[in-house]
Amino acid sequence: MNPKNICFLAYVLFFCVISAKSRVPTQATKDMGKNIPKSSDPSEVKPTRGLGHKKPKKADSQKVLEAPRARKSRPRVEAQPSGALVSSPPSILIQVVGKGRFQKVGDSLSLRAGDALELRCRGKSVHWRFPVYLEEEGEGRLRIKHFTQYSQLLVMNSTIADTGEYSCWSRYCQDSECRDVEDRTNKTFVFFTDPQELFVPTEDYYEVVQLRTNQPTLLPCQVTSPEAHVTLHREFPPEEVTVDGVDISFDAKKGFTVHRPRASLAGSLFCMASLGGIRQISTKYLLIYINYPSSSPKPTIQASATSVPLGENFNVTCTALGEPEITVDFTWEYPGQLMGRPPYVSECSSVVRRAGQVQQEWESVLYIEEARAKDQGIYTCRATNLQGTSTASTRIRILQPSRILVSADKAGDH
Repeated sequence: MNPKNICFLAYVLFFCVISAKSRVPTQATKDMGKNIPKSSDPSEVKPTRGLGHKKPKKADSQKVLEAPRARKSRPRVEAQPSGALVSSPPSILIQVVGKGRFQKVGDSLSLRAGDALELRCRGKSVHWRFPVYLEEEGEGRLRIKHFTQYSQLLVMNSTIADTGEYSCWSRYCQDSECRDVEDRTNKTFVFFTDPQELFVPTEDYYEVVQLRTNQPTLLPCQVTSPEAHVTLHREFPPEEVTVDGVDISFDAKKGFTVHRPRASLAGSLFCMASLGGIRQISTKYLLIYINYPSSSPKPTIQASATSVPLGENFNVTCTALGEPEITVDFTWEYPGQLMGRPPYVSECSSVVRRAGQVQQEWESVLYIEEARAKDQGIYTCRATNLQGTSTASTRIRILQPSRILVSADKAGDH
């Protein structure tokens, strides 16, 4: 072969090898380029944001930041019901109805007389309140036991006289100080029923009740069954008293309440209960009407003279305004009492009209004759009615003869 041809072929072969080596990295660069631009090209990242791949990360970061808030808010959520417990406290009082069987007690419950009553009150320091009859006559029938987490009240051989309100409350004690916990109090009214006895027994055949004008009056004829039909009656003349729920109302747990006492209700009244064909009457109540004042009297005091010459007479008048037919009593305190001077007092009353209202004016006048030196001082009037006592005072000076002469000389100089 011609040497020139050999050299040409060698040059071509060398050029191909060099071209091949230079093309290998270029191809690798292209292969890498197929993957890299997809994550780095800005035109491809924008759609990714639009698909929401970045927002979930923000949302996740927000959840992480909000987690402590949720933990902080948990005590608040628990504290909110505790605020509501003031008006609707949790029930800590339950009734044992059988071995291992319990039920929450409501506003009232009914048991037959003779049945046992077992109540439990949750708490570590529990106190009980129950009808007075059990305190006086319940020895041997009433049992109270305290345990670690609750207290037990047990009434054995119950009677209709055990009818009444049962309540319990727990106390919080720290060191030597204890206090009642308001939201740890419960109560229920228990009726011990007897078809032959419709009223809770009382000791007196007659009971005197004051019918006051300034407050409601209770006729405590409690029944042993909430199902009994109860009416109110007058003994003389025999008639039924209207119970309209406004002037007079009835509650089986209390009796009749007179909300608007008036003089026409005075007299002898009694309650009548009927249930299952049986009719019975209660203790008789003798109502005495008392016209109570709305407030204690407000007396005013005035002397005939605040400076009185020795040996002269003077008087001090005390006046008090009140409601019609409301009696006001007066008493006096004066310097002459210390030397045994007896009080000379006159009293009267009259009906007057002040500011368009009819009122009763009461007046007491204290007379002092032949004033002495020891009559000088403070004069106090005390006015008293059924609501209380109020006072009014004034000071009296007794002028000596020398002072009178001096004052007369000075008058002559002028």
